[in-house]
Amino acid sequence: MKKLLALLLFIGSLNLQAQVNQSEVNDFISDYAKKNNISESEVKDILDAAEFQQDIIDKISKPAEGTMTWERYRKIFITEERAQAGVEFWKEHKETVAKVAQETGVNEEIIMGIIGVETYFGRIKGNYKVLDALYTLGFGYPKRGKFFRSELAKYLELTSKEKLDPKEIKGSYAGAMGYSQFMPSSYLAYAKSFDEGGTADLINDPTDAIASVANYLKVHRWKKGEPVAATATFSRKVTNLNKQSLKPKNKLSDYTALGIQPGIEASGNTPATLVILDMEEGKEHWYGFDNFYVITRYNHSPMYAMAVFQLAEKMKEMMN
Repeated sequence: MKKLLALLLFIGSLNLQAQVNQSEVNDFISDYAKKNNISESEVKDILDAAEFQQDIIDKISKPAEGTMTWERYRKIFITEERAQAGVEFWKEHKETVAKVAQETGVNEEIIMGIIGVETYFGRIKGNYKVLDALYTLGFGYPKRGKFFRSELAKYLELTSKEKLDPKEIKGSYAGAMGYSQFMPSSYLAYAKSFDEGGTADLINDPTDAIASVANYLKVHRWKKGEPVAATATFSRKVTNLNKQSLKPKNKLSDYTALGIQPGIEASGNTPATLVILDMEEGKEHWYGFDNFYVITRYNHSPMYAMAVFQLAEKMKEMMN
């Protein structure tokens, strides 16, 4: 019986190894060690602790943004419970949020909206080991392997820099971490400590996450005081409407000339795009402005950006 069990375990380990490109693993170890002036054995020791996870491949192959209608997606994120949790989180960190918003020009409610959609204000940060996620996707998901191998290298750089244990940190199935769900490259590029001169801890410190989310949006050209989105109402039937880009390439007046009216007052010169969201039956139309596009730099899905916006507006109303 013991021999059979040992044989099954051995076969299982071979199957897992077969799921990853071992030559790419070896090349990664060699390249990373050489570029960072460390021993190959040190890198190998870390990667030997990683486990291939098939369910990570399954999840990234069918992300929620690609399989849900906006109607279903909205019901997940725009709830009374999540909004109330956000209000409590906002009140707890009110001074921090106000200070960060003043310094960066990013709306308080939008900062809260992103943290709310990303992790339910820190309640859901992910249960996958980041090492497993990046290893699985870097060496077992050819479609985006190059990107995730790059993120794995950044992860090793990050954990070394911040003196974190690369084998223990948990996050999303894609390798995003902390309150703000930053990928390793974003962590290194945009993470910011709320206390000047301190170390940015996005995994455990919500004030650092607040500062870092705002910093990310600021760097991606958030426009202080400008609108994010507005309802778009058709006063007449519009046919042959070209596919709309996420980045505004037209002026609001181009759309109003077609009889598409915005739900807010705004200059006709305001850059705008038409956001078309699928419902269970029919479609929902919105205007997206430059700041809506900035939110999509965090996550490229228009449904994600709309969820952030609507949750933000709901919390703002509850705070007033």
